[in-house]
Amino acid sequence: MAPARSSAPGPRSVGAPRSAPAPSSDRGVAIGRDCVISGGVKIGFALIGDRVKLWAGAVIGEAGFGSPQARAGDRRAQLGRVILQDGVTIGALTCIDRGAFEDTVIGEDTKIDNLVQIAHNVVIGRSCVIAAQTGIAGSVTIGDGCMFGGRVGIRDHVTIGPGAQLAAAAGVLCDIPAGEAWGGIPARPVRQWLRDTAWTTRMSSKRGGDKG
Repeated sequence: MAPARSSAPGPRSVGAPRSAPAPSSDRGVAIGRDCVISGGVKIGFALIGDRVKLWAGAVIGEAGFGSPQARAGDRRAQLGRVILQDGVTIGALTCIDRGAFEDTVIGEDTKIDNLVQIAHNVVIGRSCVIAAQTGIAGSVTIGDGCMFGGRVGIRDHVTIGPGAQLAAAAGVLCDIPAGEAWGGIPARPVRQWLRDTAWTTRMSSKRGGDKG
């Protein structure tokens, strides 16, 4: 992969309006072939494969939030990178933090929607689909072929098995086995979540009727 040049709009900003700020790249960046990088994208400390698409305002490779603090308000340097493998799509205004000591990795052909936050040291497998406003905390591992609805939240150091599915607005606090569908807050298997929701609705209706 050839090293990226810093800020000229060039072919990497194909499709960006003339008024949009040019994409910019920092040191430690290499970009592969046939990539599309829209206006306002910022890239640092990243390896980007072939056929990657970065839509407007995406930020790749900023320092992670959860790094150890030497003193209040002072974060230690991050040493890892972001690796976007071939065929990845990153939506507008999505942020992917560089790793603390290891790399943050997004696997081949994974599609990430707008307004998604991916923290340091996250590893996402191949062919995953992640909808808008999802937040993934540090050191989460996600297997191949996972699908997340919008506004999913995942706590740190969780492992999600290959092929797992998360309903919109799920709040994940523990590991999820491969191939399972979970939902709710806290997230649990979908059938259990639906039973719990139905029971809560019945009890609320019953109490409301008793008051009447």
